[in-house]
Amino acid sequence: LKVIVEKAERSDIPSIDKKKYLVPADLTVGQFVYVIRKRIKLSAEKAIFIFVDNVLPPTGAIMSAIYDEKKDEDGFLYVTYSGENTFGDLISIQ
Repeated sequence: LKVIVEKAERSDIPSIDKKKYLVPADLTVGQFVYVIRKRIKLSAEKAIFIFVDNVLPPTGAIMSAIYDEKKDEDGFLYVTYSGENTFGDLISIQ
């Protein structure tokens, strides 16, 4: 799965060094968040939230389900991360 990761505007969280990722289809959102945490070297006590289409996906959701539902016309899934829960709606994957 082709994923582009971008930092939310006005977030004080560190910027990520790599924006494009090839993600295994069976990876969970929680596992992907762990990858992002490591890339930005975020300490364990700091919070991180990821958003797809301005919605917070459940950590147990499989990335392929979110990709299938939310991918862009260009074939990429766009993910935004922030140190704050700026949107807060939960996404439901069928």
